[in-house]
Amino acid sequence: MLLDPLRNEEDVKEYVDLRLGPMGEIGDCVANLDGETIGVFGGIPGELVKARIYRYRRRKRSVVVGIVTEVIERSPYRVEAPCPNFGPCSGCQWQHIEYQHQLALKREIVRDTFSSYGTLKEVNISPTLPAPAQFEYRNHARFTVRFGGQMGFSNRITRRFVRIENCMLMTPIINETLDGLQDKVSETTNLSVRVGVNTGDRLIQPTLSALDIPFSSGQKWYTERLKGRIFQVASPSFFQVNTPQSETLIDLVSEYLALNKEQTLVDAYAGVGTFAAILAPSVKKVYAIEESASAVNDASSALSDVKNIELLLGKTENVLGDIIDDIDALILDPPRVGCHPDSLKAVIEKQPLRIAYVSCDPSSLARDLDILVKGNYRVTNIQPVDMFPQTYHVECVATLTLSCET
Repeated sequence: MLLDPLRNEEDVKEYVDLRLGPMGEIGDCVANLDGETIGVFGGIPGELVKARIYRYRRRKRSVVVGIVTEVIERSPYRVEAPCPNFGPCSGCQWQHIEYQHQLALKREIVRDTFSSYGTLKEVNISPTLPAPAQFEYRNHARFTVRFGGQMGFSNRITRRFVRIENCMLMTPIINETLDGLQDKVSETTNLSVRVGVNTGDRLIQPTLSALDIPFSSGQKWYTERLKGRIFQVASPSFFQVNTPQSETLIDLVSEYLALNKEQTLVDAYAGVGTFAAILAPSVKKVYAIEESASAVNDASSALSDVKNIELLLGKTENVLGDIIDDIDALILDPPRVGCHPDSLKAVIEKQPLRIAYVSCDPSSLARDLDILVKGNYRVTNIQPVDMFPQTYHVECVATLTLSCET
């Protein structure tokens, strides 16, 4: 049963029949409602559906969205969502779409985003690399806590809280933790669980003081193993939520950069140093740039045995240009907002021969690549990677070469 619409604005039709267009930016289909473009949750491009309409305020503006309540003309790619919370939860957007079509849609989202830039219209976009597991892949969960210690998630449209007994995207250790903590954590309003898939380590934040808590909590960090190397990950530090696909990213970057012992590599936005540590044996020197002190501390711990790495604490836009050495290869792995303009300016001035740009947001990636192409770089390929099955999110590895290189 889908939740009641929010009625805090002018009257709007409650139920309408809509023909669904392409996927929009947040995994909802685009549709036309009385001349207004809206997003519709739970549909597939081309379907005719009945949708319930919601209007609410977001960031001082009115937002109208729809949620599919009935499929009138069904897509051949529609499947039965296996999770009983699909819809009310909203954490997954695409459980109702056959997996191979999810991969095709993600490639299409990247292509559509790039098509608005003249410099990128002819760029090759490879088929999306599938994930080894379509479920039970997330190593990090952030639970909302309500109503006397109930753990769950809040629907992004209705804001209604949904109690969760088992999340099909989470690793078994996280669901075991959820089961043990459910109804016992009323002392907090939010709870984070992070696990090492390859180590069995567990981090629970915040520190819990109730006597019936069956797990230790308040850990400062946990450990994870990638490519045979142990990494320490502190609570504030970023780490990819899909461990096996993290190793896929490392393989893709390594293969493209074709590193050798005479080269200098820069790992910008290095996080806890996964790329830097694993690729260090292939090069003469690695500079790892990271602005998070906690991540640099994690990297220092993990890389104490690696002698050819220099960790640089600071923002990439402030540090990259100060590196004296010629840069043969550069890894850019910024947050969702992409690179700071001064970072891109520094890249263009330093002229590394090859760049691997890892991005979780096609829009910021396209914007930054447009700038780099105008700065004498050529995009050789875009490789979408499915880090987040059952959702609209798509990771990409963009590879670039300096245009003067033959």
